[in-house]
Amino acid sequence: MSDAFSLECARARDAADPLAHCRDRFFLLPNTTYMDGNSLGLMAKDSEARILTALDQWKTMGIDGWMSAEPSWFTLGEQLGELMAPLVGADADEVVATGTTTVNQHNLVSTFFQPDGNRRQIVATALDFPSDIYALQSQILLKGGDPERDLIRVPSRDGRTIDEADLIEAMTGDVALALLPSVLYRSGQLLDIERLARAARERGVIAGFDCAHSAGAVPHRFDDWDVDFAFWCSYKYLNAGPGSVGALYVNRKHFGTRPGLSGWWGYLKEKQFDMVHEWESAPGAGGWQISTTPLFYGASLLGSLGIFAEAGIDALRNKSLQLTSYLIDLIEATGLLEPGYGYFIGTPSEDDRRGGHVAVEHAYAPAIARALKRLGIVPDFRAPNVIRIAPVPLYTGYEDVWKTVQALKTIIDTGAHAELEQGCTLVA
Repeated sequence: MSDAFSLECARARDAADPLAHCRDRFFLLPNTTYMDGNSLGLMAKDSEARILTALDQWKTMGIDGWMSAEPSWFTLGEQLGELMAPLVGADADEVVATGTTTVNQHNLVSTFFQPDGNRRQIVATALDFPSDIYALQSQILLKGGDPERDLIRVPSRDGRTIDEADLIEAMTGDVALALLPSVLYRSGQLLDIERLARAARERGVIAGFDCAHSAGAVPHRFDDWDVDFAFWCSYKYLNAGPGSVGALYVNRKHFGTRPGLSGWWGYLKEKQFDMVHEWESAPGAGGWQISTTPLFYGASLLGSLGIFAEAGIDALRNKSLQLTSYLIDLIEATGLLEPGYGYFIGTPSEDDRRGGHVAVEHAYAPAIARALKRLGIVPDFRAPNVIRIAPVPLYTGYEDVWKTVQALKTIIDTGAHAELEQGCTLVA
């Protein structure tokens, strides 16, 4: 194996990393190499401080915190949206922190899915996260449709990735809306959002994107690409904590459209306490808020977003690509793709087709994932055969990646996974 893949080389790359200082801004798990930030990001020290401040404001200010706290609880969702807007290439008033991922999906789809004449179908992918499909099925039923007929799930050619050409071909004159993932949750494939949004626009199809696996890991340019809407979570790469507040984007060309699911928190702020029954939407994405922004999760997100503002999403993406490329190259250089080891990389190797994690496939993936945890390395497993490894640029180093690959090799060399096979789903 080349010296370029030695432990010393990994440490040298860490020493030269301009973002290495960000690692000290997080609570790292003791004696653990954490490679699961695409499922749940680690806690930022700034998030803890922000939560403690919010608790103190509640304790000392009571109800006055709605207007007098810093930041104001009353406009917390909009302020968080302004901080996230640069991450997705949007204006501040096009983004708001609100709800949760699937609630926001329901609200946006109920707004923009308007069956008319022959246009009654929704295009998704056969590899979507199940919650997205459940929500789309529900929305079709609510609009009087038949999910079996009206939900078009474009199949994968290889079981791992989706060809954009197939998605575009599915956007026929019967399609009203396309709801697509930015990154496929199992394989880590990054879809070409710009191409898909343009194709949808040319065909009279509204295009929305689930960016749960890209927000905070991949920079987007929603305004430049003329995306209609998008939504995402904040507990993965954005590090706001389990169950934290979600976020959504609405292109300003749709401002003035009544949200499909209206709530008091989306009312015009200046008149919100008039308490009238006639709807008057807040301008911008804020109109799609339903309920109050959860204060403590909002505070946590506020803390982590400060780090993103300092680091810059482009610099983070550059390091993310370097880390995932190093992971793939090191797996190959170590011989793990040879038959004797049986590993396979299910993630596209091209930078412009790869999100923030790498899908390492193996017939004994469940047992290997358990063995990794015994060695102090935390991956993520997705049935039936995928070990997802996410080297997050804010707190993962090259030595972490090196240790992970050595562990993958050691597990097979020693047969450490064999005793853990019982009860695991194996792949022929």
